[in-house]
Amino acid sequence: APPPARGGPPPGQFGAPPPPGAGGFGGPPPPLPPGGNIMQPLNNQMGQMSMQQQHQQPPHQPPGPPGMFTPGPPPPGGGMGGPPPPGGIPPPGGGPSMFNPGASRVPPTPGFTPAPGGPPPAPQPATFQQHQPQAPGIMPGAQFKAPPGPPGAGANFYGGGASSNNSVQPTEAPGIMPGAQFKAPPGPPGAGANFYGGGASTNNSVQGPPGSPPPQQAPPGVAGMPQLPSTQTPTGNSSSVENIDYSIKVPERLFRLTAGKIPQTAAVANSCKIPFGAVLRPLAPGEGEDIGEDEEIPTVQPGTAGIIRCKRCRTYINAFVGWSDHGRRWRCNICSQMNDTPSAYFCHLDEAGLRQDRFDRPELSKGVVEFIAPAEYMVRPPQEPAYFFVIDVSATAVQSGMLHSVSAAIKASLDNLPGRTRTKVGFITFDNGVHYYNLDPDLANPQMLVVSDLKELFVPLPESLLVNLKESRDIVDSFLDNLPEMFAKRPVQGQSCLGPALKAAFTVIKAIGGKMCVFQSLQPNMGDGALKPREQPAIMGTPKEITILKPEAGNAWYKDTAIEFSRQQISVDMFLFPYQYMDLAALGELAKFTAGSMHSYPMFNKEQDGPRFEAQLKSILTQKTAFESVMRIRCTKGMRITNFYGNFFIRGTDLMALPNCNHESVFGFDLAHEDPNIAISHVTIQAALLYTTSEGERRIRVMTQAVPISALLTEVIASVDADACTTLLAKQAVEVVMKSGLDNARMRLQQVCVEIIRAAKGGDKRTVSGYSVPGQQSDQNPGDKPIPDNLKLLPLYTLATMKNVAFRGGTDVHPDQRVQAHYLINELFVTDMKHFIYPRMFALHEMGHEVGHPLQEGEEFDSEAVAGRDHIQLPPVVNLSIDRLSSNGVFLLDNGIEMYLWVGSAADLNIVGSLFGVHCLDDIDPAHIRVQMSGDDFATRFGTVVSALHEGKFDASDGASTPKINIIREGDARAEAMFYWLLVEDRAAFQGGTHSYAEFMKFVNNPSASAAVPPPPSGPPGQPMRPPGGGPGMPPGPPGGGMGMPPPARPPGGGMPPPGMGGGMPPPTPGSGGPPPPMNNYSAGPPPPQGGPPPPGGNYGGGPPAPGPPPAGAYGAPPPPGPPSGYAPPPTPGYGAAPPPPRQNGGAGGPPSYRTSFGQTAPPPPGGGGGVPPPPPPPMNR
Repeated sequence: APPPARGGPPPGQFGAPPPPGAGGFGGPPPPLPPGGNIMQPLNNQMGQMSMQQQHQQPPHQPPGPPGMFTPGPPPPGGGMGGPPPPGGIPPPGGGPSMFNPGASRVPPTPGFTPAPGGPPPAPQPATFQQHQPQAPGIMPGAQFKAPPGPPGAGANFYGGGASSNNSVQPTEAPGIMPGAQFKAPPGPPGAGANFYGGGASTNNSVQGPPGSPPPQQAPPGVAGMPQLPSTQTPTGNSSSVENIDYSIKVPERLFRLTAGKIPQTAAVANSCKIPFGAVLRPLAPGEGEDIGEDEEIPTVQPGTAGIIRCKRCRTYINAFVGWSDHGRRWRCNICSQMNDTPSAYFCHLDEAGLRQDRFDRPELSKGVVEFIAPAEYMVRPPQEPAYFFVIDVSATAVQSGMLHSVSAAIKASLDNLPGRTRTKVGFITFDNGVHYYNLDPDLANPQMLVVSDLKELFVPLPESLLVNLKESRDIVDSFLDNLPEMFAKRPVQGQSCLGPALKAAFTVIKAIGGKMCVFQSLQPNMGDGALKPREQPAIMGTPKEITILKPEAGNAWYKDTAIEFSRQQISVDMFLFPYQYMDLAALGELAKFTAGSMHSYPMFNKEQDGPRFEAQLKSILTQKTAFESVMRIRCTKGMRITNFYGNFFIRGTDLMALPNCNHESVFGFDLAHEDPNIAISHVTIQAALLYTTSEGERRIRVMTQAVPISALLTEVIASVDADACTTLLAKQAVEVVMKSGLDNARMRLQQVCVEIIRAAKGGDKRTVSGYSVPGQQSDQNPGDKPIPDNLKLLPLYTLATMKNVAFRGGTDVHPDQRVQAHYLINELFVTDMKHFIYPRMFALHEMGHEVGHPLQEGEEFDSEAVAGRDHIQLPPVVNLSIDRLSSNGVFLLDNGIEMYLWVGSAADLNIVGSLFGVHCLDDIDPAHIRVQMSGDDFATRFGTVVSALHEGKFDASDGASTPKINIIREGDARAEAMFYWLLVEDRAAFQGGTHSYAEFMKFVNNPSASAAVPPPPSGPPGQPMRPPGGGPGMPPGPPGGGMGMPPPARPPGGGMPPPGMGGGMPPPTPGSGGPPPPMNNYSAGPPPPQGGPPPPGGNYGGGPPAPGPPPAGAYGAPPPPGPPSGYAPPPTPGYGAAPPPPRQNGGAGGPPSYRTSFGQTAPPPPGGGGGVPPPPPPPMNR
């Protein structure tokens, strides 16, 4: 065939649409040898690059249809038919190929044998703009221009606009001698641009002639050859994708991702089971910050151009947008919309394509900024901060001391309420009627107005019920001083009209909104919102238990009321003081849908619980609060937000209505693939909180973070944050409980953990379109592989979550306590959640002289070994196992909510004297003892440690405002049974919790080796514990009954290593005779009844207490100090069935016996992991 004529290609030569993935090959082509053929190396390289568009190579196919061409030398006399350069790749005979653009369309010469050559040279560094590979074969001085694309389209291989599928764009092909012409064959309709912008190669592309050699296997990195996914991220469609600065991040105290990288395909994301998402705390205080402004977050005052936002998706301008047209336009990194830059916001770009003034503009260089919102962001002028208190004054509230504590805490907070001179306050009390209080500053004393008709409720003097605090301060103080005594003489027994009181308060405060605090000690039983006792001890521990963990079907009064409160910008904080069943599932909806919080104090006792409650109420009232808030979270197209977690009400589809948002407000969300494949290099997540400050300023806090995309599973696994992952999994498990029950929630937690560890051990696999290619070699013993370092604690946290009061099984968890734990999980951030799930236990008897003192300045430290702003050094930490307790020790366990002080029977008398002021606790009721925080050196250092652990949660300046410390003596069966609930590394007596930590690790490392066991016998705690394993629908139990393979990791806090890791502490041996008993004289039967509520079958959820002062320990009056209280305390025996008896000689329930269906003892299931032989069967008794 004659050589092509010289001159530029005529219009219309590139008639086919371009394929996707242009420019995505692995490396540049081989260099052109001097004097060699230009076309043949180009053809060979094009044939290799086109293979990228294929998913699998068919072994043999007939030659292509007429008019199509396979790689080969031009016929003799073609004018450009030289041999391929040395080292070139032979043309593949069985794989997809491109076409020879410079040769005539005639069959290749039969019997052609390619010139011998080695593998192609290594890919050369990219030298073209946007870091793309240099076009092959361009002669010195040659120029070319890429075809322009339509506005808004992404960049193609040459940096120009993306070619449209319907466009025909002429161009000069790189690597063609002057005057050479060619025409690319048309591609199928809808295909994207190929290397030159022509038609895309299809999977049915032309194969080599019969007898041609098979395709040569290229080394990794050569374009066109099947290989593992490249570590290079996909090329994005923005001109600035290569200039993404991943060091610009949102501080971790505000925003924690579960993984630092996102899989490129949805199939990989689904296979690894990682819960992709994040936990957000938008108003978290900075380090060392109390209530003032956060100095780390810059404030932006918009100029004449206003706040720059995307015109399509309304994304706020941020550091990750792309700039083009010399800065005159910018591309949204969420929806890819091209936006014009306002002239007042214009700035030139530097050589990297970034704005020259980016470091002068925080919104272009920081992950978090706050905009001062102009008037168009206000529906109405900012309102004054308003605080309204709705207080129960029934006999229970008066006699328990709750009313006195509420009055004292509110009065102590008045000086520090946000808003200064603008703050407004109001009060309503209720029992069997609603009591309003006229606080007009002109009055000498407050005036009480009583409305007893709950059906025809009206509000008298509405203008004097919500008053300015500064103007009425004296009369407000007088009211709070007299409130505890106003109802002490003739309190109303057992009647509560909470619903009408809420309606009255709503009428008073709805004009301006604000914060409403509700204090309740009885189940509402009068007027609107009256609730019926629904607890049924018979269904505890059964699948029907879910019915009392949710509001009663058909009774949506509290939810409807909460939604109406949210519309009027009213947030509700619930403070509940139950002495019997109160139905927290229904009452909690007031807090859930108004972005409030719920706190419960079961069996409230003023002496023990009062200081902690008062400090907590003061903290809630005086912390920085955002009023009239809304928040929206956006993510890049191709991903989507699927679920939200926390307390809020969704308006529309994704706008979270938050009447109040404060330092403790925490939200979570799930991130899922919307498209099967993500074709960009990163995903951007942006959260914007619009709120009003207490000073009346409207602001927008914008948090933006870019997350890289990876095609390698190992990179994704290595970026997982185990703490954040555990936090999000716990929030997800709460939703599973509400939908399908506790058993399914525990099963899901276990399955997700196993799948994540399995994926982490499996490593990268060769995939095509996200699906693994069959026939790959796989490790037959995944249990022998180590768990990655960042995931070594994930099984421990998963096991602890399954045994937490929110999810544990059994019949001894009161439904109100479980509901409180669910709300607490929704409200906790990552660090607090970790300590709530896996508490820290400190060995006080091993305190060194440095413990309790701050670190020296400049001294290196472990963040888990110190606490507080002053970096107070903490005592040594031990594992949460009965084996770590000793009779001569004193241990402090802290879960972030409450503390438990376990005192051994043979503890050092000096330590006991320092902490309690006495040298023996045998004849003293622990409820009447208060731990000393000062005095001698040991007590002072102990008090410093306690204050540092709860710094920020309690008022450290007030010595009385310390967390509640529950004292537990060795031998106190009732108290110890509850304490053992927190020792999560030991076995528990409920389905799904029978694993010890060692057994669970063995199961996670090699789940396939687990043997099935008979279903566990049913029955309340105290019966023989169930054997490991699950019933129907549950994953199999751990292999064997003895030691597994604990991970080579230490629990947080720098304490003892996990079982089996040495470190001076012998590993637990569940399958052996057990550890030396640290305790004696334990009763094998259930504990004797003590003070507090009766077990099921008594006055469990019955009617109100009888008139008159009830006896100590009865419902309706303050019981003798005893069971712990707080956010989510370990269940009290009166809140359900009696707790399981501790094993004799100091065990925590002991390992279960393996029993057959006939009640005979059988050997444990055979072990199956890592070559560990099965241990002997565990003993029947310990």
